[in-house]
Amino acid sequence: MITIVIVSLLILFTLSVPIAFSLGIASTLAVNTADMPMLVVIQRMFGSLDLFPLMAIPFFILAGNLMEAGGISKRLVNFANTLVGSLSGGLAIVAVVTSMFFAAISGSGPATTAAIGSILIPAMIARGYDRNFAGGVQAVSGELGVIIPPSIPLILYGVTAEVSISKLFIAGVIPGFLIAGSLMLVVFLISKKKGYKGEAKATTAERLKAFRKAFLALLMPVIILGGIYGGIFTPTEAAAVAVVYAFVIGCFVYRELKIKDLYKVFYNSAITTAIIMIIISTAGLFGWILTRERVPQEIASAFTSFTDSPIMFLILINLLLWVVGMFFETASSIIILAPILTPIAVAVGIDPVHFGIIMVVNLAMGMVTPPLGVNLFVAVQIANTTLEKITKSLLPFLFILIVDILIISYTPSLSMWLPSLIGK
Repeated sequence: MITIVIVSLLILFTLSVPIAFSLGIASTLAVNTADMPMLVVIQRMFGSLDLFPLMAIPFFILAGNLMEAGGISKRLVNFANTLVGSLSGGLAIVAVVTSMFFAAISGSGPATTAAIGSILIPAMIARGYDRNFAGGVQAVSGELGVIIPPSIPLILYGVTAEVSISKLFIAGVIPGFLIAGSLMLVVFLISKKKGYKGEAKATTAERLKAFRKAFLALLMPVIILGGIYGGIFTPTEAAAVAVVYAFVIGCFVYRELKIKDLYKVFYNSAITTAIIMIIISTAGLFGWILTRERVPQEIASAFTSFTDSPIMFLILINLLLWVVGMFFETASSIIILAPILTPIAVAVGIDPVHFGIIMVVNLAMGMVTPPLGVNLFVAVQIANTTLEKITKSLLPFLFILIVDILIISYTPSLSMWLPSLIGK
């Protein structure tokens, strides 16, 4: 079965068949060749989706779209602008800060890039910023959407690796702030060199006014994360709370979310959810075949026979995940690799929560790395440029992201300190 799956996948990837269909077709061929009833295909695909924590994904996607349509993202931008807009490259730094705020609600990299980029990329270009720099900054800032909790990839990792999603959420906070801070530093240095000046410094009164307008938007992640860690509701229930909150604030408080807008919001959310769920179902079938053929155990044995050193293991894993992130979609990569790699990480002494952060941060970099950088595709459309041009502007950011990944990998306390406090 494994030979058929691997050969089929290579052929389908060469033909540029989407990964969800490639996994499904290759796995179905393997099941058919093994003379197993085809009903197994349906059972395993459905079983991969029949998990309560996965309910959080469509809710967080819907919450992000409601925020964008309801004016929440615009108020976050205005508030961030009063805080850091006066620095060199102020608007670009605002993109990082606002993405950090938005990430704590939407849980999605492309959603963060689209919602904030649609406001700030045109604004940066109008202020004289190079359009490729503007698009690149927003693309890398958007990856904060899958690191700072709540995070859809962290939910997927928690489900597939059977790790506490609440612990994963709290573990992503400090690494997320580390990456955001390093991105702001790079933006500041580049802007200083290129002469991108900041806006007029906001007065205390202007900051307070912007804060009051954005207060309800800023309160949303506090309610979501506070409710999870306070034991009031589960991460899945928190996602439903986020939807209700975003709808009420956008429709009845800010009054920018109209009834006529809901069709588009629900339509876009349904399409995005369907894409992710198809990938999850076919990847689940593929993972079942790998497990049945004992592939995870064989890979684990090969790794441990090669090295039992956590340092060497992390070097190999970081290289592997970076390459995988460049060519494969994040959700499917996590679903396929987490059950295989997590037991190996535990065997060499790495906490599965820490390893989950390492995996997601590495794959998040794939969102801004060609050829399948989904954040790049969104930013390219908004900035009206090309993938080749925007990629050149990313090199300094990719360098600092690699440094961040190494720091996060070899300093487990960054990920584990907050979960240890919650555990107590």
